[in-house]
Amino acid sequence: MATVTFTPASAPDHTASLRAAVRYGVLGLIVLAVVGSIIAFLVAGKPGLYGALLGAAVGGGFILCTALGVLFTAKLPALTAGAVLLGTWLLKMILAITVLAILKPLDFYDKTALVLVMVLSLVIVLGAETFGVLGTKAPYVEPVPTDDAGSPESDDK
Repeated sequence: MATVTFTPASAPDHTASLRAAVRYGVLGLIVLAVVGSIIAFLVAGKPGLYGALLGAAVGGGFILCTALGVLFTAKLPALTAGAVLLGTWLLKMILAITVLAILKPLDFYDKTALVLVMVLSLVIVLGAETFGVLGTKAPYVEPVPTDDAGSPESDDK
């Protein structure tokens, strides 16, 4: 007698879309940092290069920290994950303000390049993360209602 077995294909991990978002966000940030640095260097010289690199680090790091925070807290209870994300958001705000306050009096970088690349990094990394999330297939499962005994309810009542 032949034995028939069925092994269903495993469903993708529920963090697959978050990992794709981080992956695409990092790739987008790398491309922006390279292209922005080249253009800023051609326009403003060495200060433009420094400004572009700082802008990519501050803007891209700010957004990627959020995506990484969501990814790392995906398996925690919702209340804990929310508290961690709120805490990291507050920490990011304090860190961004501190970095910009430290950079303000310094003159080794081009401020225009810093601001332009920072804004572009926010837009490009968010767009890349959105593309990563939307491009990932995720299973949608609707649970079958059960009665008190644990067996599926029938509709012929």
